[in-house]
Amino acid sequence: MRKETEWLSRKESAQRRKSRSRIGEAAARREELSDLNYRTAAAGQAGIDFAATGRQTKKLLTATGLSKSLGGRKLFASFDLTLSPGMKVGLLGPNGSGKSTLLKALAGEVEPDAGTVARADGLRVVMFEQGRASLDLSVPLRQALCPNGDTVTYAGRQLHVAAWAQRFLFHPEQLDVEVSALSGGERARVRIAQLMLKPADLLLLDEPTNDLDIPSLEALEDSLDEFPGAVVLVTHDRDLMDRLCTEVIGLDGRGGSAKYGSVGQWLAAYDRAAAEASRPAAPAPAKSAPASAPKPKRLSFHEQKEFDGIEAAIMSAEETVAAREADVAAASTGGNHVALTAACKALEEAQGAVEKLYARWQELEAKRSGTG
Repeated sequence: MRKETEWLSRKESAQRRKSRSRIGEAAARREELSDLNYRTAAAGQAGIDFAATGRQTKKLLTATGLSKSLGGRKLFASFDLTLSPGMKVGLLGPNGSGKSTLLKALAGEVEPDAGTVARADGLRVVMFEQGRASLDLSVPLRQALCPNGDTVTYAGRQLHVAAWAQRFLFHPEQLDVEVSALSGGERARVRIAQLMLKPADLLLLDEPTNDLDIPSLEALEDSLDEFPGAVVLVTHDRDLMDRLCTEVIGLDGRGGSAKYGSVGQWLAAYDRAAAEASRPAAPAPAKSAPASAPKPKRLSFHEQKEFDGIEAAIMSAEETVAAREADVAAASTGGNHVALTAACKALEEAQGAVEKLYARWQELEAKRSGTG
C-alpha cells in the first residue's frame, strides 16, 4: 500500500512538472510575440493588412456606359469597367478630371447621369475617401479606433484597443488625444485601421498614400499586393501604382478615358494631348489692304519685344518639360517616394509654364493682327 501511494505521489509530481513546463512554454511564446510586436512598432512600420471576404465570384462589379457631368463640364462618358478578384486598377488623370467622382459612382455614393453599375450579390465595398472625409475629428483616438467598448475583432481575434493602437504606431498615452490634434499621417493610419476591420471584396482607395511615412507606405503596398479581392487606386505615388496595378486607366478631364500599359505611357499620351490643345491654330491668311491704309501695329514696344522672343521661350520651356519627365522616370525606379513626389510636382509646374506661354502667344498674336 505504501509503495502504491509513493508511486501515485511520484506520478502526480511528474504531471505537475509537465504542466508547469507547458505553462512556461506558453508564457515564453507570449513573451516572444510581445517582443515581436514591440520590435515591429519600434521599426516604425504600421501593421497594415486589409481583410478579404474570400469571395470567389468571377465578376465583382461591371460598370457599363457611365457618364457624369458637373457644373456643365463632362468628367467621363461611356466609361466601361469590369472588376474581378485579383485585379488592381490604377486611375489617373489631371486634377478635377473626375477620379474621385468615378470612385463614388462605383461605390454607389454618386448617381451617374447615364450608364449602370452591376454589383455581385452581397458585394462588400470598402472606400478610403480623399482627405479622410469620414473621420470624426471631435472624438478621442480610443473611440476612433474602437467605437464599441475596449476591444476590436480582427482576423477572428479579439484585440484590446491599446494593442490595436500599437499596431498603427500609436502610444498608450495617445488614446485620449482628440483626432483633430493628430498629424495628417496619423489620421491616415486611423482611417486605415477603421477600414481593416471591414472584410471587403473591393477596395476603392482615393489618395490613401498622402502623408504616410515610407515604412507605412511599404506596409500598405504589401497589403494591397496580397489582397485577393479587387482594388481601384487613385494616388500621386506613380511608382507604387506602376509596381502594384495590373491595369491603368487615364481620364483626360474632357470626358474621355483610355487604358494604358503603364503610368509612363499615360504621361506621354497626356503631355502630347496637352501640347496639341494649347498650340495656337495657324493664323488665317491676311487679306490684302489698300496701300493707303496699312494695318496698324497694336503692340507696345515691350509687347513687341516679348512677341519676338516668345517662340524661343516656348522651345526652352518644352525642353524643361522633357527634362522633368526624365526626372520622374528616374525617380520612379529609385524607390524614393519623397523624390518621386517632388519630381511629379516639378513636372506639373513645367507643363503649366508651357501652357501659359502658349496662351500668351495667342493673346499677343490676336492683338498684333487686330483681332484681339
